[in-house]
Amino acid sequence: MNDQGAGQKGDPVLDFAALLCSRLCHDLLSPVGAFNNGLELMADETDPEMRERCLDLLGESARTSASKLKFFRLAFGSAGGYGESVPPSEARQAIEGMFASSGRVKIGWLIADEPLDKRAVKILLNLALIAGDALVRGGQLDVGAEVRGDMIEIAVRAQGQKIVLDEELRAALSGTLREEALSARTAAAWMTRQLVLKAGGEIMLSAAGEPALVFGATIST
Repeated sequence: MNDQGAGQKGDPVLDFAALLCSRLCHDLLSPVGAFNNGLELMADETDPEMRERCLDLLGESARTSASKLKFFRLAFGSAGGYGESVPPSEARQAIEGMFASSGRVKIGWLIADEPLDKRAVKILLNLALIAGDALVRGGQLDVGAEVRGDMIEIAVRAQGQKIVLDEELRAALSGTLREEALSARTAAAWMTRQLVLKAGGEIMLSAAGEPALVFGATIST
């Protein structure tokens, strides 16, 4: 593993945890920093109109931070309180909240109301995050999941003006990235593949250069 990495080589589990923590801290730094900036501006500002604008900034930063924490809890944490399944509405709110601040990604939701296996939700959220981030100029992100017998099928499709999927992320999802080459940027994608494999499933990716980016995963219930 490298850092953006975990420091000196050691326990692979601890190294991976450090990489994942680095990724989460990086994603939270911007909204939390904006919140801090808003507080500093409020302390020095006396103009009522400017103070109102500061309050708007604080509110937006707080909402963005809360949305990211909700997403991270379901995508990377144990999601305690849900048991072995999660209401699809919670997953939908997490995905919509993650992309709400940019306003550039429209979410299409193709999942029934029945609770989903917690593993499936983690996989779905991580694939949705990777695909949504690949829509660098915005676009449509469609998310679907269906239970078929003893299998759960997950599909995520991203389409927009410009789609950029980093080759290392593609390698992490497809299984061609060497474990020692893991970084904070690729840790979530690598984890997603491991979740799929441990659930007795497989993960599929559309070929590079296709007009739409499509991820698929099938796991056992």
